[in-house]
Amino acid sequence: MKPPKKLDAEGLMNFAGRTLARRARSLNEVRARLRQRAERPEDVEQVISRLKQAGLLDDRQFADSFARGQKENRSFGKARVMRDLMARRVAPAVAKQAAESTYADADEVELIEKFLERKYRGRDLAGLLAEENKLAAVYRRLRTAGFSASNSLRVLNRYNRRADELEGTD
Repeated sequence: MKPPKKLDAEGLMNFAGRTLARRARSLNEVRARLRQRAERPEDVEQVISRLKQAGLLDDRQFADSFARGQKENRSFGKARVMRDLMARRVAPAVAKQAAESTYADADEVELIEKFLERKYRGRDLAGLLAEENKLAAVYRRLRTAGFSASNSLRVLNRYNRRADELEGTD
């Protein structure tokens, strides 16, 4: 596979526009992509500055939008949203603020129930969670989805009283 064609400042601006048109990206994601394609490294910061001035690049707005989408569409918990934002190279303080504000009024137990309902739609959850190995797998899935151990166990206890034994297994 041949290396990508190197671009001048105008080419980088067009490339950034196409990149952002496909999906929203954080400032550092765009910066990394531009660095790979830039003929001259100094062009990258110039393009970043122009994108910010045009309102096309704003990490706070990106983080807030991303957090809301993950909560509403994928039913993920706060910890998962923070982890995903930081994986997308959003500054930790910005990621934390976005997650905190998005989940400020959220009832985590309700989110967990919604998550389970979505993931196990059409299945007998009580029957599934009666099996110990399935119970542990669902617990791990909840923890990976960003939910706290205490609330995950609280919900799972409704289906299987042995859920308390899972504490400390993540």
